[in-house]
Amino acid sequence: MSESSQTSTSPAAITQPPAEAKDTPDIIARLYGETVTEIPDDLYIPPEALEIFLEAFEGPLDLLLYLIRRQNFNILDIPMAQLTLQYLHYVDRIRERKLELAAEYLLMAAMLVEIKSRLLLPKMKTETDGEAEDPRAELVRRLLEYERMKLAAGTLDGLPKCGSDFFLPQAAILKTAEKKWPAVSPHELQLAFAEIIRRAKLSASHTVGKQELSVREHMAAILRRLRDVRFIEFYDLFDATTGVAMVVVHFLALLELAKETLIEITQVESGAPIYIRLTRNNN
Repeated sequence: MSESSQTSTSPAAITQPPAEAKDTPDIIARLYGETVTEIPDDLYIPPEALEIFLEAFEGPLDLLLYLIRRQNFNILDIPMAQLTLQYLHYVDRIRERKLELAAEYLLMAAMLVEIKSRLLLPKMKTETDGEAEDPRAELVRRLLEYERMKLAAGTLDGLPKCGSDFFLPQAAILKTAEKKWPAVSPHELQLAFAEIIRRAKLSASHTVGKQELSVREHMAAILRRLRDVRFIEFYDLFDATTGVAMVVVHFLALLELAKETLIEITQVESGAPIYIRLTRNNN
């Protein structure tokens, strides 16, 4: 704000706070949810806690490259006087705070002063009547090499860390398409059929007569019954009240369907129930 704008403000324009506001203490901070209105007498704040570092450099070359790029200097034609002045100003700040870090920067400062001094001297021609080498050539070479290394390091840092710094855990899982069948034998089916025969004999009659039975008809009847359900238990597929002959023909029809791979006879383990279902091709 300029001086004229400060003097134009009249005292009457300054509003006074209400009387009740003066009695309210000012809140300085909040500590663990409680307000703090007065600064403690024993409060100590170390000077390092108030320091703010705007830039952090990895060495003298990094500082020089920063100063050159910030002011758009031509790195092949560096104005040594201006660059040296800015560099020494930064080195003075380092010496005031961290003297042990200033040694490397002071060495570069001596090199800059030497280059600046050599530029002030008249140019001497060599024996071959050629121009003398630019005193800044070695510094430019080091800066360009450092910049290439810094860009390469940035590129490497941007690469995925997986596979270089750490690896993802892997576990091999054996996958096989081979279907594992339960360890059962056809003897289980024989025992189940024997149980059906036993039940049929209990309800068998002694009526003697001629009866024509067709295995194909029983095969069709089994397929119709299995078409509406996912599976059916072995015992539920037979009706023991129809007699032994009917049960035998029904069992033969069941075996014929299994032979033609129209149905599957499955059992989880030995002694477990036996189930009948259509094959997947017939679902």
